[in-house]
Amino acid sequence: MKNKIIRITTVPLSLSGLLHGQLGYMKSHYDVMGVSSMGKNNQLESVAKHENIPTVAIEMTRKITPLKDIVAVYKLYKLFKKEKPFIVHSHTPKAGTLSMLAAKLAGVKHRLHTIAGLPLLEATGLKRFLLNTVEKATYACATKIYPNSFGLNDIIIEHRFTKPSKLKVIANGSSNGIDTSHFNPKVINDDAKKRKLKESLTINEDDFVFVYVGRLVSDKGVNELLSAYNKLSNEKEKIKLLLVGGYENELDPLLPKSMEIIKNNKTIVSAGWVNDVRPFFAISDALVFPSYREGFPNVVMQAGAMELPSIVTNINGCNEIIEHNKHGLIIPVKNVDAIYNSMNYILNNQKISKEMGLASRANIVSKFERIKVWEAMLEEYNSLN
Repeated sequence: MKNKIIRITTVPLSLSGLLHGQLGYMKSHYDVMGVSSMGKNNQLESVAKHENIPTVAIEMTRKITPLKDIVAVYKLYKLFKKEKPFIVHSHTPKAGTLSMLAAKLAGVKHRLHTIAGLPLLEATGLKRFLLNTVEKATYACATKIYPNSFGLNDIIIEHRFTKPSKLKVIANGSSNGIDTSHFNPKVINDDAKKRKLKESLTINEDDFVFVYVGRLVSDKGVNELLSAYNKLSNEKEKIKLLLVGGYENELDPLLPKSMEIIKNNKTIVSAGWVNDVRPFFAISDALVFPSYREGFPNVVMQAGAMELPSIVTNINGCNEIIEHNKHGLIIPVKNVDAIYNSMNYILNNQKISKEMGLASRANIVSKFERIKVWEAMLEEYNSLN
């Protein structure tokens, strides 16, 4: 009989996106169950079908909701007592806090939590104190903590959230690696389809396209990106900025000035949220990703695998994927001038930028191939007794 592992995220999009394919892979070795909120249009059920695992819906919110959180902890506790898992492994902040507490109360032996970024780093005052306290409580309830980058590992030690002996980075970082056979420009090579996509986005064949992929929120550096690009587009012709992602106006809205730039600058193209980002990378020339904080950003790995050079901020994760002047450019955080200068450099040195894109794919293939991350995670599970 196989040991049981319960993998938990706050929302099902994280189970299907952050851990795509991993739960199905682990099913060959363990009895795997997925737990998350149901999500819109029964998203959790689609996870069950794709990964071929049973799932259980327990509603969790991404906000601070004490009463709902208590109910969720109780439901998780009841589930753990019933299922008696060998391992409970959580991802995402709220799921980590609730499930690590519930698993400890239920007497689960191995309580694992993966850290894929620390939102609290941008908080201040009372909110920062509260988030720090919750973070420490989560780590105290867990038996092992897996930061998904070496930089994040160092930040956790620096802030004394837990003792170093509890921490371990799996493989070279990343929660799930990347399938480089899927993210491969040779797969998205239909010129007619690319032309059609460009036409639908009012992108001309001779436009140089900077792309941003991710949530359109302040802490991804989108305000600074828009200011920098707005300046650049007033000076240069035949360029476009392609924004791929949705807004989160309730959690982290962009500045009104930024929304005005998007509205008024006709060279900025908004594609919205999309299921498959590969065609958008395929019609682009460089990624700009000026985030304030990350765990280990999938977007930067995806762009690299699609042979794009990347402009990224000097933060953990980003600076572990990109080597400056080799795979792209690394710039300071929250710096409009640095974004502008880097975009200008990429635009004026297109031969070098293409070479950086090719080197970036080679780097992703050698260090972050998905199966290597899965095998390292399986090895970690197998080492627990």
